Amino acid sequence: MNAAVVRFFDSVPKYESFEVPQPSGDHEVRVDVLASALHLRVRGQADGSHYTSTGELPLIPGVDGVCRLPDGRTAYFVSSDTAYGAMAEQTVVDLRRCVPLPEDADPVLIAAAMNPAMSAWVALHRRVYFPPGGQVLVLGATGSSGQMAVRIAKLLGASRVIGAGRDPQRLQELLGIGADEVVSLSGDPAEVSDRLAEAASEVDIVIDYLWGHVAELAMLPLLKRRSDRSRSLHWIEIGSMAGSSASIPSAALRSANFYLIGSGQGSVTTAGYLAEFPALIEAIASGKLPLNTRTVPLSEVEAVWQEPADASRRVVFVP
Repeated sequence: MNAAVVRFFDSVPKYESFEVPQPSGDHEVRVDVLASALHLRVRGQADGSHYTSTGELPLIPGVDGVCRLPDGRTAYFVSSDTAYGAMAEQTVVDLRRCVPLPEDADPVLIAAAMNPAMSAWVALHRRVYFPPGGQVLVLGATGSSGQMAVRIAKLLGASRVIGAGRDPQRLQELLGIGADEVVSLSGDPAEVSDRLAEAASEVDIVIDYLWGHVAELAMLPLLKRRSDRSRSLHWIEIGSMAGSSASIPSAALRSANFYLIGSGQGSVTTAGYLAEFPALIEAIASGKLPLNTRTVPLSEVEAVWQEPADASRRVVFVP
């Protein structure tokens, strides 16, 4: 079969022939891959930088996708923890990690949208209690996952959603997809802190795709500005686009009813993710969580991989 293959972490995947994977467990089957998207998570897998990397090479990247099962049904799948990922003509899947799709579901859209959507969806269902009519701040709202988080927060009943990011055009676009207010993260750090505190001091949940210096700028000013510090604030750390480390003042943990938690592989079990997938798939398939996509033949993987990332369109490889 043909696949995208990583043989060295310091080079991009190349399209080449690779051995056909063989099922080895009671719940495993070989499937035909219909679509697999290029996520930031996949880039981290392919260059060995993601925290789940085992260092095993060669590997076929791709953490999820849409496949055709042996019985003819289409299904969304999460790849097993092996070197056989989703970016291939065929792969091996664990049926316990598969969710059949509605008959009218678009495989490309499902493959594109599930990864950026699941972070906020799972976090709001599995990591915190999301109060009806709660208020949400999304840090990093101009990326694909951040845009999805804005949509999802509104879909799940948020009364007010604030989107924060740098790109001025995409910030304005957030107002058309559910954001009630936007905050620019560009400019003088002190001014950024003030803008965030003024706009988001009364939120119930922060969904943070940035971390790093942005979290440092936002956290304490936001907490100090709250009208009632005894009212809980849950800060959910999901991504680290602004830096992998942040200096958190001890006063943030003592001076308010403040919960700092993470959401991702490990903090949420595989079973927890899978339990959320049917409802999330239905929301995507029904058009409630749209996403712009770009369909690319898998044979072009090397060229596309080297292109600048485009947050406005999710690349989906098809065999």
